[in-house]
Amino acid sequence: MATIVLAEDHHVVREGIRALLERQRDFTVVGETSDGLEVAGLVERTSADVLVVDLVMPGLGGLDVAREVTRRSPKTRIVILSMHSGEAFVLQALRNGAAGYVLKESTGAELVQAIRQVLEGRPFLSPPLSEKAIESYVAKSRMGDVDIYEMLTTREREVLHLAAEGLSNPAIGERLGISPRTAETHRAHVMQKLGLRNRADLVVYALKRGLLPAGNTAP
Repeated sequence: MATIVLAEDHHVVREGIRALLERQRDFTVVGETSDGLEVAGLVERTSADVLVVDLVMPGLGGLDVAREVTRRSPKTRIVILSMHSGEAFVLQALRNGAAGYVLKESTGAELVQAIRQVLEGRPFLSPPLSEKAIESYVAKSRMGDVDIYEMLTTREREVLHLAAEGLSNPAIGERLGISPRTAETHRAHVMQKLGLRNRADLVVYALKRGLLPAGNTAP
């Protein structure tokens, strides 16, 4: 029996995916969450075989979730669900440890296929991504310079994401269990490292990296 954790912030979508997966006799969903900050801990506690995670999540995006889960639970296979078919997103997902990348326009059968394939140790990319050759993506994912974002700590990524969502330093501190001053310090370090001047710059940066859905940022 393959155990699965499902991370998706839209309740109706999550219910639909869970129902799809649990129709498979050899699949069982052992945990689910709508908060990106909770995913790695949930995977670790359940020792799940597979994590299915949305690319855009509140708290921490799917790409960073993949990176953290790979570090903390290296045996867990990760499948990213995404509306983005751009090469940059696919490559970053693979670099961060994802074994599968499924477009949200895909059928339920393709998601099931992706899970079965990654459980067998084989990568899966949705069509038309797979038409570009999985080998090419995997090879590219191991090449290239690491950008500054890759040098941010996990805590700095969390602060960046929450700040881009519009949370104040006290609110970020409460969410992460740190003091407002510590949140402010992390925020300042992130802004400095990324060369950002204000929150507008930060939001634009987060949107470009796919950390936030377009049109879903606080004023």
